[in-house]
Amino acid sequence: MNIMIRKELAEDYRSTEEVVKRAFAGMEFSDQKEHELVARIRKSDVFIPELSLVAINQDSKAIVGHVLLSKIKIIGDHQSVESLALAPVSVLPDYQNQGVGRLLITEALHKATELGYHSVIVLGHPEYYPKFGFKNASLWGIKAPFELPEEALMALELDEHALEHVSGVVEYPSVFFWES
Repeated sequence: MNIMIRKELAEDYRSTEEVVKRAFAGMEFSDQKEHELVARIRKSDVFIPELSLVAINQDSKAIVGHVLLSKIKIIGDHQSVESLALAPVSVLPDYQNQGVGRLLITEALHKATELGYHSVIVLGHPEYYPKFGFKNASLWGIKAPFELPEEALMALELDEHALEHVSGVVEYPSVFFWES
């Protein structure tokens, strides 16, 4: 399998959303609306086009995966610090468990570092994301704005000591929440 990672283009949007939809179909923790989240983020001021990446199967030229990093804030008593949210990561079922997600996440973190971002927050599987250097966000006193298992909220410093003096609650933009 020959996979290439590149920036998502506007003409990819429909295909990407279908990949996201299929990737989360049947997952018990999913609300089946992750593709709508991607579309809402793209239309918002937290969208960073350079950090919306797709995985392309070089043989079929089809999009088989997608990752998105977008702007969030960590709000503390005396500070507001910009960070990035890693959400969602999507890989078509036939390509899962073959390293496509790893390629997407690794490239997204690399690009975020190149663009000068300092940290990334993820709400995810505590056995998966530490492979990329993510640690329990509570190590820095960073909390989720809603109830969840502590080990599910993780943070990554893209620069050494980037979160050393950061603590507070992650503030997700309104586009992260379904509006009816």
